[in-house]
Amino acid sequence: MLQLVVLGSGSRGNCTLVRYRGFSMLIDAGLSARQIVSRVRAAGFGEEELDAVLLTHEHSDHVSGLVNLSKRVELTVYANGGTLAALDGKLDVTAPVMEEFETGARIEVGPFEVRSFSLPHDAADPVGFVIEAGSERIGYATDLGHVTKLVASRLRDCSVIVFEANHDREMLRDGPYPVATKQRVASRLGHLSNDVAARELTEIVSGATREVVLAHISERNNDARLAVATVGCALAAAGRGDVGVTSAPQSEPTPAITIA
Repeated sequence: MLQLVVLGSGSRGNCTLVRYRGFSMLIDAGLSARQIVSRVRAAGFGEEELDAVLLTHEHSDHVSGLVNLSKRVELTVYANGGTLAALDGKLDVTAPVMEEFETGARIEVGPFEVRSFSLPHDAADPVGFVIEAGSERIGYATDLGHVTKLVASRLRDCSVIVFEANHDREMLRDGPYPVATKQRVASRLGHLSNDVAARELTEIVSGATREVVLAHISERNNDARLAVATVGCALAAAGRGDVGVTSAPQSEPTPAITIA
């Protein structure tokens, strides 16, 4: 049985659990180790079942819990060369076993076949993932300022897509962030707005797609209900009202999504 649980997503930390045939893998470890363990338990699993971590990039909201988690659980961490270089010196000597992959290459992680793909974001070498288990595919893309043809092609035909809907344009414009931060968030190397996410998903979602989970939703510059409504209405208008649209909160895990 293939299961997906977003343990938490947003500017205060990101971590997602994917489980198949008794093998549990995290995408990022940006929550504290205590919170990761607590939320894994809340999802019905034990921290001793965690086997691996895939890193999307080196920003603290994606890696801050990594070292302390590795002190509690024996993990293998997979990251590309750019991310490992950016993390050099930031992880102490107790850091977990690190395995380097080449962006774009297919790698085997337990029972999963994982393929990374480049994302446009202001990090060293940020990536998204397509995770295959049996005949099912999970697509994962957050922290991207725009959607390239490569991103769209990789996510197409995935059963479940975890996709960024970071901000509402007007809320960001009128919100409390400094001007420089607003410009960074809205840039082509920043984060996706609700309307751009909606537009792109109408092109990405295929007949194979059953559910979209909106992630990295800003607590200051967005509202989860608005993000879900914007994307849901766009998909319905495109004739895909059958696709479920949900959101991943920052403060608690999502219910487990059983894919197969």
